[in-house]
Amino acid sequence: MGIVVLTMKASVIEMFLVLLVTGIQSNQEMTKKMKRPKFTVPQISCDVRAGKITNVEFIVKCPPGCQDPRYHVYGADVYASYSSVCGAAVHSGVLDNSGGKILVRKVAGQSGYKGSYSNGVQSLSLPRWRESFVVSEGKPQKGVTYPSSLTYSSSKSPAAKAGETARADQSPPVPGTAAQPVTVTQAPGTTAIEATHTTLPKPSPSAGSTASGLRPQPAGQRSKDLGEPALWKPESVLLDAGFVPKEELSTQSLEPASQGDPSCKVDLSFLIDGSSSIGKRRFRIQKQFLTDVAQTLDIGPAGPLMGVVQYGDNPATQFNLKTHMNSQDVKAAIEKISQRGGLSNAGRAISFVTKNFFSKFNGNRGGAPNVAVVMVDGWPTDKVEEASRLARESGVNIFFITIEGASENEKQYMLEPNFANKAVCRTNGFYSLTVQNWFSLHKTVQPLVKRVCDTDRLACSKTCLNSADIGFVIDGSSSVGTSNFRTVLQFVANLSREFEISDTDTRIGAMQYTYEQRLEFGFDEYSTKSDVLNAIKRVGYWSGGTSTGAAIHYALEQLFKKSKPNKRKLMILITDGRSYDDIRIPAMLAHHKGVITYAIGVAWAAQDELDIIATHPARDHAFFVDEFDNLYKVVPKVIQNICTEFNSQPRN
Repeated sequence: MGIVVLTMKASVIEMFLVLLVTGIQSNQEMTKKMKRPKFTVPQISCDVRAGKITNVEFIVKCPPGCQDPRYHVYGADVYASYSSVCGAAVHSGVLDNSGGKILVRKVAGQSGYKGSYSNGVQSLSLPRWRESFVVSEGKPQKGVTYPSSLTYSSSKSPAAKAGETARADQSPPVPGTAAQPVTVTQAPGTTAIEATHTTLPKPSPSAGSTASGLRPQPAGQRSKDLGEPALWKPESVLLDAGFVPKEELSTQSLEPASQGDPSCKVDLSFLIDGSSSIGKRRFRIQKQFLTDVAQTLDIGPAGPLMGVVQYGDNPATQFNLKTHMNSQDVKAAIEKISQRGGLSNAGRAISFVTKNFFSKFNGNRGGAPNVAVVMVDGWPTDKVEEASRLARESGVNIFFITIEGASENEKQYMLEPNFANKAVCRTNGFYSLTVQNWFSLHKTVQPLVKRVCDTDRLACSKTCLNSADIGFVIDGSSSVGTSNFRTVLQFVANLSREFEISDTDTRIGAMQYTYEQRLEFGFDEYSTKSDVLNAIKRVGYWSGGTSTGAAIHYALEQLFKKSKPNKRKLMILITDGRSYDDIRIPAMLAHHKGVITYAIGVAWAAQDELDIIATHPARDHAFFVDEFDNLYKVVPKVIQNICTEFNSQPRN
């Protein structure tokens, strides 16, 4: 009986286990059949920084408009986590300004981040940072699960946790300030976004002005050097979500207060006198003057940029245009400059700046006027005239600040009398400032800033290669022929290549003529060199007679009537024969309207007509070659004469 009962119990247990396994399998099959929930890509706004998101890898959707300079980006390719996530995506080229999905992956912090300009975004430089990130296209990787909502480093409201963006107000501290604790509070009835804020550190008082309290010394004596002011040394400061030892912190401020004053967009070089005769005390006054100028200018990538070259026996760059992107960083860099000593070779310094300082590698922006402010104690110990002429012809606007200039008795010791007028861009007083003594130098700050920011009066920014409207008048008559016409177009292209072409620099237009006239393209049609050269290639050969007089009249009406008032008007006419109509009256009209005319004759062109068409003196404006294949020889002569004529204009 006992055996039967045990057998029955075993059967019941076996049936129960079969039913249990069958139920589990049914549930698994039903689960497989159920549709998996769709992955939702969280959306963020342009101002969200990577450091505020704790997720290590995630996909997000950025809105349009993140190319705006308000959303700061630090680094290139690998970005500091203090950067705008979406701004970095635009800078890297993963997104354009219309927004879209991106994949973000956190990586280790870097020892430094170098700023660059890319895809319409100017990223900034940054010292050591605890965390970095990289961005790529928003395509999910196989086997990786991405969050549908992001986790933020500080408390957020339920709405924020569901995918809305929390505003990141915390800024990294500015060196020179004491770090204060971060306080996060939430009052009843407010969201976490409204309540979360950072108590920012307040700047400590800066060291007193090195110029303050200085008193004039008796004439002929150099004052005793003042002691160097004690430099503030930062203690530990709060960086992002962690702390970095003070030894690892750069003196650069981490968040520029401004993008710069756009009404004063100039590339500015100060050539400071570091000669032995100036003395340490006056050298400090000179440095304080630079600091005051930097703070007044409001330096930034959208406004003025500033670099410093110190000269003595030889010049040396202290920092260039791209080294510092705000006034505070420039001030810190100026404080570190030490005096070189030696002679006062300002001429050598001007040559150095012209050849080396204003280059793209050193931060020259091309579209901003180049300004060099030369500061000299007394007078230079070398000549400045020739070096300054080359600088002016390169588009550098030279200002001279002469402090404690030579007295009448001392002028006999000057190597080059009247050196300032021989150096400056114009001799009308605008570019020269004379300071009676070093203790009055601070009074020059406002007048100097006003002048260097008056870009309309920076006449030396205009060179022979960037300040003209050039109209080519091309003979397309039957005697030219198809093959030679292509040679003429190559000549036009070769000349055009020599100029700086843009809508604000030199502009190019062209017309072709036979008995009739045809406008190929006007001055306002193409604004880049490549577009102009392509347009020249597309000009088709017309064929017909030779009415040069009518062509000149047509050029005045159809090309040069649309020339800008501040542009030099240059007409370059190429013909291979005598005109069928009168050229005297149209040529005189062109001269009367201020159009400088160059006449290029080939083969059967009449020399007497070339001389009439050309601006006086004809020997500088009329050229003749016997074959079309020799046109290329004329290119350097025409360019040289255009520049010689431009540079011979009076400097008053």
